[in-house]
Amino acid sequence: MFRKLLGLSALLATAAGCVQPVYRTRSEPLVTVPSVDLARYAGRWYEIYRLPNGFEDANCSSVTADYAPRDDGLLQVVNTCVKPDGSFDRSRGVARVVDPATRSRLEVSFFRPFWGNYWIIELSDDYSWAMIAEPSGKYLWLLSRTPTLPEAVDASVRKRMTELGYPLDKLIKPANLLAVPPA
Repeated sequence: MFRKLLGLSALLATAAGCVQPVYRTRSEPLVTVPSVDLARYAGRWYEIYRLPNGFEDANCSSVTADYAPRDDGLLQVVNTCVKPDGSFDRSRGVARVVDPATRSRLEVSFFRPFWGNYWIIELSDDYSWAMIAEPSGKYLWLLSRTPTLPEAVDASVRKRMTELGYPLDKLIKPANLLAVPPA
């Protein structure tokens, strides 16, 4: 029975991946940042923008992602959002480094054995914001250390998204209204 359930889970995950549209219109491969200091990257991030996807509720607000190093070399990942009724929805997972030379290509799993690409394609020098994508162009997130970005930074980042071939008219900007308790 377990094998049938595992097989069904794999089939559903594969089917869900096929349904997710490719948003990116540029054909050249995405390039990740030259290096990431994962100790500096750890901590709380606020979701500023994302492209629609099948695993995040479009009505969630105050979306956060908390990253913390683990003793086994993986990163703990806790994603939290506030649902319209005011309750919190949390997903716990792990991230692993795929490219040890740069530490800018990771994979994240919330349902092992399934892993998804998590590429850091833009990162501010002071680690105040990061742009995350995956190579096929299906997913994109802009994360910030604060619930909002200064107007000039927001405009610059949106311009960069356009240069990379992402449609700005599809972006979801969750409201960051409520304080999310620590993960």
